[in-house]
Amino acid sequence: MHQPAVKTTLALLLFLLAPTLAFASEGGAPLDLTSAWVGYAALAIFITAYGLVMAEEYTDLRKSKPVVLAAGLIWFLIAYYYAFEHGDTHTVEGAVRHTIMEFAELFLFLLAAMTYINAMEERRVFEWLRAWLVGSGWSYGRLFWTTGFLAFFISPVADNLTTALLMCAVVMAVGADSPRFVVLSCINIVVAANAGGAFSPFGDITTLMVWQKGVIEFRDFFLLFLPALVNYVVPAWFMSRAIPAGTPPPSDEQVQMKRGAKRIVLLFLLTIATAVSAHSVLHVPPVLGMMTGLAYLKFFGYYLELTRKKSTAKAGRIEDSMPFDVFDKVARAEWDTLLFFYGVILCVGGLGFIGYLELVSHFAYGDMGPGVANVLVGLLSAIVDNIPVMFAVLTMNPDMSQGQWLLVTLTAGVGGSLLSIGSAAGVALMGQAKGVYTFVEHLKWSHYIALGYIASIATHFLVNFWMFSKPAGVG
Repeated sequence: MHQPAVKTTLALLLFLLAPTLAFASEGGAPLDLTSAWVGYAALAIFITAYGLVMAEEYTDLRKSKPVVLAAGLIWFLIAYYYAFEHGDTHTVEGAVRHTIMEFAELFLFLLAAMTYINAMEERRVFEWLRAWLVGSGWSYGRLFWTTGFLAFFISPVADNLTTALLMCAVVMAVGADSPRFVVLSCINIVVAANAGGAFSPFGDITTLMVWQKGVIEFRDFFLLFLPALVNYVVPAWFMSRAIPAGTPPPSDEQVQMKRGAKRIVLLFLLTIATAVSAHSVLHVPPVLGMMTGLAYLKFFGYYLELTRKKSTAKAGRIEDSMPFDVFDKVARAEWDTLLFFYGVILCVGGLGFIGYLELVSHFAYGDMGPGVANVLVGLLSAIVDNIPVMFAVLTMNPDMSQGQWLLVTLTAGVGGSLLSIGSAAGVALMGQAKGVYTFVEHLKWSHYIALGYIASIATHFLVNFWMFSKPAGVG
């Protein structure tokens, strides 16, 4: 999986899904540059950059750096070709502006969500949950199922990466004397977090992009709940049979949440409700609701600061004397991830603007058909990041029913569980449980995860069959 030739092949597969762009009508239609020198040069730049992204574990080069550089170089080459070989200085400008606007909407949405997650982390919400689970005194088997189901139900509200890291901290703490329990629980958590994130716009970047595009209504995502649950439960049942018997040593660790923690959780739920209502009722982009919700947190932070001294004197807790600065929570957002999204969206957009979409669209969604193509999207997501893959599908905008759009949303979300390198949750847990949870250990159970993948697709066709005759975008 890690040989240079394989990396190049995988990057080429990703390239084949590169989309074209609908862009502002300031210039003419884009030229077909698939056989021009600029197309080959852009392809070479992208392959090199994505190869470095896939090698991040070995090079320690942050994934955002190569793709941000590649994004600029690709569009510079396109702009040079249009300006100096065709005298057109407007078409590329319109395309770039449109692509940046696509990213800006996603960026602001994620920035608000990440700020809330960081605020809850600073207020010790997740630390309290971890301590409660560690001190529960439950058996290894019960902890296996509890951490899995918590990952499944928390990831739709938070995100699959944060949820996976939290649950992994629990199993690492209680499973110090049982490496086998840690391995199986980490695999279980990755599958559960990815499955849980597939039936909610807030659970994964891919579902968020689908919702923001307006292809699927917010309520329709929950039609994927049962398929996602099947995707998790099937491999979990097989793995649970290998969980060691016994109970981990008890822990009496006590963690108290900081002042305002519960209210911040409620404000986050209110923010989600605001974003959903703004999109469903007022038909404005969800990002407007999320940024309004960020203002809720900013005003609450102001209230915490105004009452901090009085509250500290009354309660006498040292932790409540620490200031709450919401801008510090903004600064602690995962900027490498946000800039990676920028680079990927600009790179894939540039390659699509060159003209490869039409060829791929005819082959994938014409010759093979949407059902086969959407299942293959999930398999591809096990190897490369699902974000550029889904962005490509969304921008191609194939003519599919809502059932097929739900299918590709499901497969892109849960397909990454097939391999440990197929999702951010898997990669993060390999780092957190280094030397215990590894690519090879995950691979040993991939056939059961694949069984869950097939079962989830079959479940979707069975329970949501009526959606396959419903046109996309119909509420």
